[in-house]
Amino acid sequence: MELKLIAGLRTINKWVALMVGIGVFACAGFVLLDIVMRRFGTSLGGTEEIAGYTMALATSWGMGFTLLELGHVRIDLLRSRVQTFGRALFDVFAMIVMSGVIVMIAVKAWPVVERSLVNGSRANTPLETPLALVQLPWFAGWVWFACMSCAVTLGALSMIVKGRAAETEPMIGAFAEQDTLQ
Repeated sequence: MELKLIAGLRTINKWVALMVGIGVFACAGFVLLDIVMRRFGTSLGGTEEIAGYTMALATSWGMGFTLLELGHVRIDLLRSRVQTFGRALFDVFAMIVMSGVIVMIAVKAWPVVERSLVNGSRANTPLETPLALVQLPWFAGWVWFACMSCAVTLGALSMIVKGRAAETEPMIGAFAEQDTLQ
């Protein structure tokens, strides 16, 4: 069951990553167009602001994909010195800590969005972008990452309790640098 959950989340996150990639690519095209237009004495304006929003959205939504692809950096000095069960415990501990941090980020992000909604806040820029338009999908990305992180953590804990610690490695493991160099 746990592995099916992870496979389902991976499928969803591949689509999310594709959409984020398309957004970043479109933003790069927009910036490139603006640079070319500047050579002719005109500009679209606001490219810095839009690029910043794009990066914020790409970060919040890209974290979930990175989690399931085991792309988050982890120092595994102690982990590499223990057997399978010990590594699984280190991995679960790391996931519990990360889940706690990400849940806290998601919880603390809501008041920012709420304040923008209540006040009708706009960016202090020439575009005067309604901040809620950017902050809502940004917040949703952090909530998605928090939910995914917690689901993966619970799945890994379940596998350890069932005596399947060795199966957690491809789900939440950390791959040492020497493993990738061989």
